[in-house]
Amino acid sequence: MQLNQATDYAFRVVLYLAGLPSGTVESGVIIAERQNIPYRFLQKIIRMLAAAGLVKSYRGVEGGFALAKSPDNITLYDVITAMEGPLGIHRCLADRNACNKSCGQECPVHHALAGIQERLAADLSSVTFAVLAAEAKIK
Repeated sequence: MQLNQATDYAFRVVLYLAGLPSGTVESGVIIAERQNIPYRFLQKIIRMLAAAGLVKSYRGVEGGFALAKSPDNITLYDVITAMEGPLGIHRCLADRNACNKSCGQECPVHHALAGIQERLAADLSSVTFAVLAAEAKIK
């Protein structure tokens, strides 16, 4: 499993916004420039983050983007699922009928992968952007 480039950019956007004072609205041009993200690609990423309720956009002369909720309440898991969809390390975990063996019960591999997926989701959900932004300020 490998996260796509859009997800990496989304991490950068959320981390950048999390490092700003609460309520700060930043222009897309500035975000794109400071995070080295192509502006047109940033627009697509912002739309996806906004649809997931992670980022809010503001129109007008003083418009731009800000986090839609506290960085304490935004996790790596939230950004990944906003950009990539539901976490799934194997198709049979989402749909039992996807198993080409057509077994009605969980095989040992399915059972092991289900546990791994649950732990991965829990680990990703435990890392907030408040913590990441605090670490970034230290460096």
